[in-house]
Amino acid sequence: MVEGTTPQPPPHPEETLFLQGPQRREVELLRAVRIFLEFMRGFRKFHFLDPCVTVFGSARFAEDHPYYILARSVGFELAKAGFTVVTGGGPGIMEAANRGAKEAGGRSIGCNIRLASPQAPNAYLDSFVTFKYFFVRKVMLVKYSYAFMVLPGGFGTLDEAFETATLVQTRKIEDFPIILLGRDFWRPLMSFLDDTLVGAGTLQAEELRHFHLTDSATEAVDLVRDAGTRRFGLSYGPRPKRRWFLGERNRDN
Repeated sequence: MVEGTTPQPPPHPEETLFLQGPQRREVELLRAVRIFLEFMRGFRKFHFLDPCVTVFGSARFAEDHPYYILARSVGFELAKAGFTVVTGGGPGIMEAANRGAKEAGGRSIGCNIRLASPQAPNAYLDSFVTFKYFFVRKVMLVKYSYAFMVLPGGFGTLDEAFETATLVQTRKIEDFPIILLGRDFWRPLMSFLDDTLVGAGTLQAEELRHFHLTDSATEAVDLVRDAGTRRFGLSYGPRPKRRWFLGERNRDN
């Protein structure tokens, strides 16, 4: 997720209007169709993936930064364990995780987003979709994954992490592990959740068990592997058959 503090040009008018209250009925209908088609593009692209793990994190870290290096190791270890690595498809942490997956010979997928300042897909993706709507993109980042790795980031990363935690908390998705990598970075946030939110009664202490803190890519992937095989019964059987009459070819669509 791109987190910027510098002024940016305005987004595309359609996305601006979308969140500005009621529009003409025909405009809303056409927009609903476009949103549906955007969902369908994502579903078609990702339907035939092996079990996935999504990696969240900032776009701002260069390749010599310790968190970039950690994310690269995470992608490598996930691919070695047989998981497809899914990210937001951009630079920084996203690039690092995709890069690590490619270096291990695994699959690397991106859910890119169209922004006012373009975010180009990184060079380590086997396949990607560029979405117009953030909420469609976030559905795709969650829908196909059995665990979530959260590396340091800003507003976007926090949004993704807490939305995923809310889906787990409310049982909209299974109790998939949410692994926070970078203990020093995340420890103040976890202390806030424990001391302030649990203390005020807005969270229950057991709801924090969804989060796991570690500095180790190997430990993180061991947690994912254990959850996938022991708790959720993942296997590596045949992929779903492609249907020619749906335009599904023997490659990524």
